Amino acid sequence: MSYEVFARKYRPQTFDDIVGQTHVTRTLKNAVEQNRLAHAYLFVGPRGTGKTSTARILAKALNCDKGPTVMPCGKCDNCREITAGNSLDVIELDAASNRGIDDVRELRDNVRYAPAKSRFKIYIIDEVHMLTKEAANALLKTLEEPPKHVIFCLATTEPEKLPITILSRCQRFDLHRIATNLIAEQLQTIAGKEKLILEPAAAHAIARGAEGGMRDAESMLDQLVAFCGEKITEPDVLNVFGFTSQQMVIDFVGRILRGATADSLALLHEQCEAGKDMMKLMSDTIVYLRDLLVFKVKPDALSDEASAEMRAAFNEQASLLETDRLLELIDQFAAAEGRMKWAPNKKLHFEVAVIRAIQTLDQTTLDEVIENLNALRSGKAVSTVAERGPSAAKPAATIAKPAGTNDAGYKTNLLVDVNEIWGRVVAEIRTRRPFIKNWIEEAHPLGTTGRNFELGFASDQRMVMEHLSSRANREFLEALLKEISGRDWALNFSVRETLPDKSSKPKKAPAIVHEAVEMFGGEIKS
Repeated sequence: MSYEVFARKYRPQTFDDIVGQTHVTRTLKNAVEQNRLAHAYLFVGPRGTGKTSTARILAKALNCDKGPTVMPCGKCDNCREITAGNSLDVIELDAASNRGIDDVRELRDNVRYAPAKSRFKIYIIDEVHMLTKEAANALLKTLEEPPKHVIFCLATTEPEKLPITILSRCQRFDLHRIATNLIAEQLQTIAGKEKLILEPAAAHAIARGAEGGMRDAESMLDQLVAFCGEKITEPDVLNVFGFTSQQMVIDFVGRILRGATADSLALLHEQCEAGKDMMKLMSDTIVYLRDLLVFKVKPDALSDEASAEMRAAFNEQASLLETDRLLELIDQFAAAEGRMKWAPNKKLHFEVAVIRAIQTLDQTTLDEVIENLNALRSGKAVSTVAERGPSAAKPAATIAKPAGTNDAGYKTNLLVDVNEIWGRVVAEIRTRRPFIKNWIEEAHPLGTTGRNFELGFASDQRMVMEHLSSRANREFLEALLKEISGRDWALNFSVRETLPDKSSKPKKAPAIVHEAVEMFGGEIKS
């Protein structure tokens, strides 16, 4: 007898065997028990999540000699034929190769004939989105009003390509990616039946690499058995498929969050020399940062996805930086991943992304500027860089340090200095370029991010902003800022709806009006 791969040998045979799709199996079991059967079902989901297997199990549940039943026996002729794929009454079609209108016409003509020996004639059409437009239109009438003995089960990975007319005629079931822990448990079950020794770390490594697909995970396990024999360890998984270990990703992200640039690059070079795929390492880094972000927001959200070691690492690293900085890191690495796809030297872009990410951790964000400004106005204590966590190893360079102040005084007065510098800029403009004095007085200094000096304008001052952002005026203002603060700045102009409009400011009455009021004993009303 020829060898049977794990993906076929351990294919689900009952609703209870399907892993991670309880919302689908429960609905179908209730429909069978209550005899509330639809004439057409549409199973949607990524590869390897159980779409075709669910359709086959539904066919067995309906055509079993003991049925309709939610627990097909698997021993009667109908069950064995459906499992083997040679049942006359369960017809499986691949729409990728039978996608033309002639194929659908043949199907439509055969639908009228009664089942050979079963209760229902069931058509399972895989990758149904591959049907041509003409073929899909030819199927519509039959799909909406088939004979009572016919049930359609459609499966697709890309439902957005299906015409809405087909979607509206089916009961839709969305199969989700299977949780990592559930895949690992199923792999351990298979290993036990096959008398294999599969380390838990190795099972988790396979499950992560499968990306939610059970069939992919079983195929990888099959390949590992051929490579390793009866004992499979995590290093075997990493070497065969080029994955990075879970602990390595934890250490790598931990070094980045602590601002250890040299150590982070050293670990990156070590992985590159070991032949690891830089794109896969970048993807693993982004996924880990995403999981860390979710853990910070809702610690119990990853109970089915993360192992105990990862949850312990999340608990340790979650306090190293705030949520907004995590979002910035994810954005930066995602942008670097996009550049790496087309770059011949992927390692270079990865190194730049790591250095830039660590530098970003040392910068004061606009949210922190606004928060500290509000604290100063209300007389509360202002948080320093050291108080923001271990990632802030150096003081955020918002402006040049004023002469004659100590470190503590400088940190406390960061925001006040921004306003002071802008006030000096405005004073210099009044003497050097008085013709833009009125324009510059409409600008609101909002703070700094890195080397950017943020200026805001009210919604009715867009034209003023455009005048000031011209090349000549911008260069003049940036040069003046450097002269006053002692460092280079890049001006950023933006319109803020929350800033007060010029038209909303109370108008001051002329002096002659006040004299008239005093003379006649009146009052000024707005």
